[in-house]
Amino acid sequence: MLSTNTSLDWLSTFPELMAMEPHAKSLLAQYARIVEAPVGTVGYREGGACGAYVMRLAGLSRVFKMSASGREILLYRVAAGETCVITTTCLLGNSNYPASTIVEEAIRDVIIPASAFNQLMLDSMVFRRYVMKNYGALISDLIVLLDEVAFHTLDARLAKLLIDSGAVSINRTHQQIADELGTAREVVSRQLKRFELKGWISMGRGQVEIQDREKLMELVSA
Repeated sequence: MLSTNTSLDWLSTFPELMAMEPHAKSLLAQYARIVEAPVGTVGYREGGACGAYVMRLAGLSRVFKMSASGREILLYRVAAGETCVITTTCLLGNSNYPASTIVEEAIRDVIIPASAFNQLMLDSMVFRRYVMKNYGALISDLIVLLDEVAFHTLDARLAKLLIDSGAVSINRTHQQIADELGTAREVVSRQLKRFELKGWISMGRGQVEIQDREKLMELVSA
């Protein structure tokens, strides 16, 4: 990762923090830094120590859990204007990372060292409120994921993934889709083939094209 000096211009990406107390802004100006990393960079690995609070200015990374057999399940993604709930959890609980993350689109992050983060949590009501508000929202997202995994069929989860892409053509391989759903590629391939035979989608190399969004949405809401 490339580290650069930073002013507080980046606060505009997080409007709620513009109201931070003067002493808190001074602490940020002293200790926060900006880092950049290209696609494929591993941000942290499961079991590693957590040393800083991360605030995303640009780019995208995925946070995932890997099973003993090597199967991956997507927990969530961190985009511009967001923070990482697992990082927050580790800082608040003084624990190691329970998952891993990798950069999908080149990132630019503000990094606040753990010592400065802890001081801000003590001294700044504005910063503390921001951290806990985002933490609560992200925990809610994880509960939704747990609900989907535990109570929804794979075909419904697959249909939702296709719909949530927000595009007619989804440029992902069957393996990438399987990783996001936490299942095997063969299972995804079979289910996509069923969708194709019903006329709901069409498939090409590394691409899925939605043909009948309404039918997919009916499956999700069933």
